[in-house]
Amino acid sequence: MSEFAAAGDMMPDIAMETPDGGSVTPSDFKGQKLVIFFYPKDNTPGCTTEAKDFTALADDFAAAGVALLGVSKDSPKKHLNFIAKHDLKTPLATDAEEGGLSDALGIWTEKSMYGKTYMGMVRTTCLVAPDGRIAQVWNKVKVKGHAAEVLAAAQAL
Repeated sequence: MSEFAAAGDMMPDIAMETPDGGSVTPSDFKGQKLVIFFYPKDNTPGCTTEAKDFTALADDFAAAGVALLGVSKDSPKKHLNFIAKHDLKTPLATDAEEGGLSDALGIWTEKSMYGKTYMGMVRTTCLVAPDGRIAQVWNKVKVKGHAAEVLAAAQAL
């Protein structure tokens, strides 16, 4: 899929590795609302702020019956370090496989910086309804205030 996923699409059910060596799929959350936030890299300023913002609101998401999952291409070991370093309460998963969830959603894509092209994650958040359909997509997310905006949308769903 070369285009971004859109509201109304079914969330692809592709397994990702968890930091503890297990795996998680979007269908593991069927029957409840799910927010999956995709971010480029652990321990970078924007990604750290985003993960901490979702952590700060984790209890509010839980009270609204919404599960959270942060996803990047970083290794499970890097996720463990990221979680410990910033006391994150948001579960993380590794989407490192070619053809993984970020590929299926069209958010692992060619990017360019300073004239150099490379593959990278487009900071994207998906709100998934209890039936597994994508209810809302935020593409090219600006971090400031984002977690609170996603919480409001999840509470309204």
